[in-house]
Amino acid sequence: MKKTKWIDIKGNHDSFNVPHLNSVRNYYRKYSAWHKDGSFHYIHTTSFGNYSFICVDATLNPGPKRPYNFYGILNTNQMEELSLMAKASLHSNHTIWFGHYPTSTIISPAPGIRALMSSATAYLCGHLHTMGGLMPVLHSQHHGGTLELELGDWKDNRKYRILAFDHDLLSFADLKFEEWPVVLITNPKSFLYSSSAHEPLVKILHSTHIRILAFSPSVIVSVDVRIDGVDLGNAQQVSGPLYVLKWSPQNYSDGFHHIDVTVQDASGRISTQSHVFAMDENLSLRFAFWPSVILLTDFYVLARVLFGLIVLIQIALLVVFRYLQKPALKGPWFVGELIDGQVGACFSFGVFTGGSFLQGSLTFVVGILQMLFFNLPLTAYLCWCLLLRCQGHSFRSHFRHVRRLTTVLVHLAVALLLAWQVYSCYFLQRTYGTLAFFLSPMRTWLVVLTSALIYKTWTLQSSELRTYIAEMKNCQRS
Repeated sequence: MKKTKWIDIKGNHDSFNVPHLNSVRNYYRKYSAWHKDGSFHYIHTTSFGNYSFICVDATLNPGPKRPYNFYGILNTNQMEELSLMAKASLHSNHTIWFGHYPTSTIISPAPGIRALMSSATAYLCGHLHTMGGLMPVLHSQHHGGTLELELGDWKDNRKYRILAFDHDLLSFADLKFEEWPVVLITNPKSFLYSSSAHEPLVKILHSTHIRILAFSPSVIVSVDVRIDGVDLGNAQQVSGPLYVLKWSPQNYSDGFHHIDVTVQDASGRISTQSHVFAMDENLSLRFAFWPSVILLTDFYVLARVLFGLIVLIQIALLVVFRYLQKPALKGPWFVGELIDGQVGACFSFGVFTGGSFLQGSLTFVVGILQMLFFNLPLTAYLCWCLLLRCQGHSFRSHFRHVRRLTTVLVHLAVALLLAWQVYSCYFLQRTYGTLAFFLSPMRTWLVVLTSALIYKTWTLQSSELRTYIAEMKNCQRS
């Protein structure tokens, strides 16, 4: 603490089940190095200029239990506060924004969080934990040139990042703890991570040395540099971790070039870092497709759209069999302790708890899963059962007249879906309490209703069924 400046920020796990910021459960306020909630602006002062670091605190207040804490939310007041910080940072050499949530998982009012940080060189974030190992590198770039750099977690993957400014050119390396030596090439910097809107890239062309940072617990014995497969020699230590090698950048002024730096320490460990660089700013390289989709898509908007479409599909499925009015979607999914000791209500469009309303985000995703894996299959199953009953089948007879294997598989699939719904009721009770279990139209009540509907479908008397069919025909004629 005496020799290092620590700037730590909250993540969604720091605000799980926290009723308010003054709560004793707000461990961040007590155990963090920063000792304050909310966004802030830190200015790092050097002899050659100032560097701004703006924290984006999008954690929820109050903070509900899982899973409704996956998205971050910024309200109008928070956006105005960040806007003032962004204006103040314009006097710095560079501005780095950082926060727990990627911008794709932050709900913010117009003009949006990405527009607000457009003057920043980079936005550093985490939260996605490398998508369970599927996306070990989640990097992309906003339209205005701001880099968005997600970093895997420390808890399980032991990931950390080294970031450096070399003559106001930003370079970084994402690394795994205790893998040595650590190598970071700061000049020439990677072309993929360059931004002419924020960096003086022309300095690469006028530089005199290749510059490298190399770290190891053991003595560094060699720093070998190659460009386009040609060995340029060993870089020499200047001071601390800085190694340099003279070069003629004019020799590489056309097209793309590949630099490789191999570092060996006294313990025999070897590490190589490589990247593509270029002097011509008119050239272009693109980030990988899926990392860009994950970081630049507003998933809360996509979830709302998908939720609405699936609701329409469910209604359309019913209309195929009979014209019905559109059901109201205003009822809560459940009422329970969204925070321990604090009763709230969860809807598709958001959560009410502690006198606050938290906009819908993951709620729409939960609704999508509920409809895809229960409501829609159940509706189709009930329609299929009624169709068989209209053809004169009973529960026993349809096994003989319809393909037996297909029939068994259909009933088995519905039984598994019903079991999944029962388990979700158990999960609801364990997470949000007994009150939520009994006051949950979407979970518990639906299990009871489903069982009643299936029973009614197969036990409906033939006379009642004929009356029902006649009513349907009369409705269609009218």
